[in-house]
Amino acid sequence: MANWTKLSRQALTEVMSIDTWLPETMPEYAQGFMYMLGSLTASSFVALIISGVILAANGPASWSYNGADRFAAAVHFWSVQAFFFFMMLHLWRVFFTGAWRGGRRETWVLGALALLIAIPTAFTGFLINGDFYSQWNAVQAKDGLNALGLAWINLPNAGQMMGMHLVVLPLTLSAIIFGHIVRVRIKGVVPPYPLKQPPHTAERS
Repeated sequence: MANWTKLSRQALTEVMSIDTWLPETMPEYAQGFMYMLGSLTASSFVALIISGVILAANGPASWSYNGADRFAAAVHFWSVQAFFFFMMLHLWRVFFTGAWRGGRRETWVLGALALLIAIPTAFTGFLINGDFYSQWNAVQAKDGLNALGLAWINLPNAGQMMGMHLVVLPLTLSAIIFGHIVRVRIKGVVPPYPLKQPPHTAERS
């Protein structure tokens, strides 16, 4: 019976393999545009992280008086739109192609979990804008969380929302997306459904 050290080494070897991350060939069916939606989602997330780091380094209000930070804020905003746009298209594509087939159930679960974590991540970013509209939404959402028994999440608290948006939720989302990508690289892209063969007709006598 293999011990945990051997199993961990086998898993790490598979994850860190050069063939896993840089395969020489790709299946023909995976070269279409619809199979690029996952990569576009990940690229949007990278743009989100880079622009978010710039904004966090210069302070949450720097975009209001600094032209360069205003550009970074615009990149951050439109990266959010692109991230959710490509993620939803990717979700529908993998749903209709049965992406859970062939032992890819965990890949599908991680992708769905990434969407669920991305929603509060985006919402907390909206709340730290500090304008009247974001404050109004914070109060309304706080009432909803109180009704669900989640009163410890204080949405009008700008400090708590800043920590959630800059640290807790992005790190959690990054770990989930990384796990999702690792599963995709290990198991490969799910092939299309096999074509149904037409029923054989009886030969005419």
